[in-house]
Amino acid sequence: MKPTLVVLAAGMGSRYGGVKQIDAVGRDGECLLDYAAYDAKNAGFGKIVYIIRKDIEKDFRERLFDRVARNMDAEYVFQNMDSLLTAEEAGRAAQRTKPWGTIHAVLCAEEKVNSPFAVINSDDYYGREAFNVLGKYLGSLDPQSREHAMVGYVLGNTMSDSGTVSRGVCSVKDGYLESITEHTKIGRVNGKIISEFEGKEVEFTGKEWVSMNLFAFSLKAFEEFHKYWDNFKKTSLDQPKTEALLPVAASDIVRHGEGSIKFFTSSEKWFGMTYPEDREIVKAAIAEKIADGYYPATLWQN
Repeated sequence: MKPTLVVLAAGMGSRYGGVKQIDAVGRDGECLLDYAAYDAKNAGFGKIVYIIRKDIEKDFRERLFDRVARNMDAEYVFQNMDSLLTAEEAGRAAQRTKPWGTIHAVLCAEEKVNSPFAVINSDDYYGREAFNVLGKYLGSLDPQSREHAMVGYVLGNTMSDSGTVSRGVCSVKDGYLESITEHTKIGRVNGKIISEFEGKEVEFTGKEWVSMNLFAFSLKAFEEFHKYWDNFKKTSLDQPKTEALLPVAASDIVRHGEGSIKFFTSSEKWFGMTYPEDREIVKAAIAEKIADGYYPATLWQN
């Protein structure tokens, strides 16, 4: 059974100032997600499921989806503000404008996911190595296994020159994840890597392992995701900015003794579309990879 790739592409792009997930960065108008789809297909993934907002559907199809769908099995679903909410819950949260978060997004795609799956962000570059590792891992995973996986990256390789980044700092033991601590504002300050965390300043060496939301799950994980989401609704439905986050739910699988997460690593240098200035950086990085023969000049043949 070939694994599925689930793409979190419903973000608002508030810092970027536009729909970054379908912004052109390749020679022929390819988006960053074209390269993820290309790498995933070559790594043995059989299907890709995008999670998007309804308001970007037309542009999404024209700029990305129709092209990818001609080359591999692809579908998309919508993440709406009232998805997975009862009428009463939707009423209580009527004033909220911020999306519910990455766990909510993954659960919106559940009906389209019928095999072990990996999850990625739409605005991050992960590299071929990570897809190859997870494609092989998921390809032999029992759909109901309690064994899951992720790929961690070196913090210093994932920093942006344009501003702060959000990263889950990982604690790892014997090749398995112990926990993830979410840091939402990590940046360089006077030559140091600093995070503001729970009102305190935390300094990192840059050698820490961090999550880039590249996880791999069996279908069994959906059971825990539903528990996490149900609890989130009980405690946070009235909070306008609190989000249900995938790394937190993944960490809870381990913390609650409901499964394990094998920790693979990548030395790939990150680039992504967080700030407006990043677009030219990403375009240059892709052009360099094409010049080096890492990607063909024409990514898709039709």
